[in-house]
Amino acid sequence: MIERSDRTPLPRAFFDRPVLEVAPELLGCTLTRLTGAGLIELRLTEVEAYAGEADPGSHAFRGRTKRNDVMFGPPGHAYVYFTYGMWHCLNVVCGPEGRASGVLLRAGEIRVGADLARKRRFSARHDKELAKGPARLATALAVDRTLNGSDLCAGATAPLSLSYGHPPTPDQVRSGPRTGVGGDGAHHPWRFWIEGDPTVSPYRAHVPRRRAT
Repeated sequence: MIERSDRTPLPRAFFDRPVLEVAPELLGCTLTRLTGAGLIELRLTEVEAYAGEADPGSHAFRGRTKRNDVMFGPPGHAYVYFTYGMWHCLNVVCGPEGRASGVLLRAGEIRVGADLARKRRFSARHDKELAKGPARLATALAVDRTLNGSDLCAGATAPLSLSYGHPPTPDQVRSGPRTGVGGDGAHHPWRFWIEGDPTVSPYRAHVPRRRAT
């Protein structure tokens, strides 16, 4: 049985708070992607928090650049980046304007528009894998750099939006180290997920890259 979602849009004030408050409360929220081909809705099941210039794992750790500029802007906007020369990842900007922080949307359950997501995620063995991981989520929802800076508080007619959805109970929420983060930020328990949900991605520790000899 699929619970009925609360489609009330998340207000700007929801995101204008410390990132470690926002991140776990995004679990269960509904991410809506309006495409030319139709609507896709996803219930968030896994996220990661990044605390900007105070966080060695964040893109903003060394300050403002052209790439991370959106992270310093108003809260409630999308920060989309391109990684490994092939994948996009979707983040939500949090905190007061001028202080970069954000939440990486790592995984979710597609509840509306799975047929559209399958066309983009044709390698998925079943629907639970459509958005199981940040690159898969972005691919399934047709998210790329053209959506960087999109206002997620603009309502249902916007390309991307977030609503309250159906939150998990407190006993279902777990936290632990972030996936693939090394160095001083490796052990921060800033990854949050819904315990037992099959769409949550597996944890992988950081593996240092070896230089070619």
